[in-house]
Amino acid sequence: MAHLNPMSVLEPAQDRTMILNMGPQHPSTHGVLRVILEIDGETVIRIMPDIGYLHTGIEKTCEAKFYQQVVPLTDRIDYLCPLTNNLCYCLAVEKLLGLEIPPKAQWMRVLLNELTRINSHLVWLGTHALDIGAMSVFLYCFREREDILRLFEMVSGQRMMTSYFRIGGLALEPPLGFFDRVRAFVNHFPEKVDEYENLLTTNPIWKMRTKGVARIAAEDAIALGASGPTLRASGVDFDLRRDMPYSGYDNFKFKVPISQDGDVFARYACRVQELRESNAIARQALDGMPEGPIKANAPKVVLPDREKMKTEMEALIYHFKIITEGFSVPAGEVYQAVESPRGEMGYYVISDGTAKPYRVHMRAACLANLQLLPLMCEGRLIADVVAAIGSIDIVLGEIDR
Repeated sequence: MAHLNPMSVLEPAQDRTMILNMGPQHPSTHGVLRVILEIDGETVIRIMPDIGYLHTGIEKTCEAKFYQQVVPLTDRIDYLCPLTNNLCYCLAVEKLLGLEIPPKAQWMRVLLNELTRINSHLVWLGTHALDIGAMSVFLYCFREREDILRLFEMVSGQRMMTSYFRIGGLALEPPLGFFDRVRAFVNHFPEKVDEYENLLTTNPIWKMRTKGVARIAAEDAIALGASGPTLRASGVDFDLRRDMPYSGYDNFKFKVPISQDGDVFARYACRVQELRESNAIARQALDGMPEGPIKANAPKVVLPDREKMKTEMEALIYHFKIITEGFSVPAGEVYQAVESPRGEMGYYVISDGTAKPYRVHMRAACLANLQLLPLMCEGRLIADVVAAIGSIDIVLGEIDR
């Protein structure tokens, strides 16, 4: 993508204003985001995000892969919630195939997605606090994040790009001791959230930097397509897990944190409460985990167990054909949305009846949320830009794709 000289993008409105280039290397832009500012002294007059520095062409790459080969690509859309992207894509293809997913696989998906939400929020909270000057919180958050990454490694062999979900279920049975390790984590995690709040929630410096800063009204958030905690912090009570349940979320009870203030502090408070709610959902998933298979009964779509391949010729043949030829998906189109840590993540998949998708498009929550930045920052101090960017929790891999 060609990037313009900031002077050619924004012309100073008056002689006393200055054009300032912030990023893409600035640590507080949370990735390779470039923000072009027009400032009058310390006041932001105009602001324009410049994206595209992390464009990878993932959507186009999907068209050249078998359906099952797309799963690892979805990990790279948002590297802080790869399992959420795995799930959204798998649910979309499963709709086209008409697959019925076993209860154990659904509950495992919920469990791992809520651990993913906690992991993502911990990275957000630690880095957001660091941007505003609170270094200790960063160290605390990454302490618990390390515990979650070890759980992901235990179940999938990978700390971050897990690719654990499959079209039709899960890749592998959870290993021995996995549920005990998860239970140990969910039992001690609430007291860790208390520690984060003790450091920040009543801290006068934190409140001064966040309360009343970068306000967004509910009608503006809706008009620009915002979702997730960014939308709920402006008073809009909407969560796809509750309002359009998928993958068994209708079996779980949880609260959807909202606030009416719409400022940086409100977005912080909503996400901190979501840490507690996700932990409670994970506990419910552990307590009610069903027994049974982890894959749908679809031998021409789902890879057979390795033990069966050693004793059944038919299983070996199906394995060979799926790997080398893929599997055909009935022609049609589908849109599937899930509640990612940043908002509505949607996958629009078109099938032409072959073993490769005709089109895969990702509806990125971050791209819509980033549109709020001018409303948040124009007329405010340049120091508030950093707080505003951090409060919407963007991931540039999801924005640029």
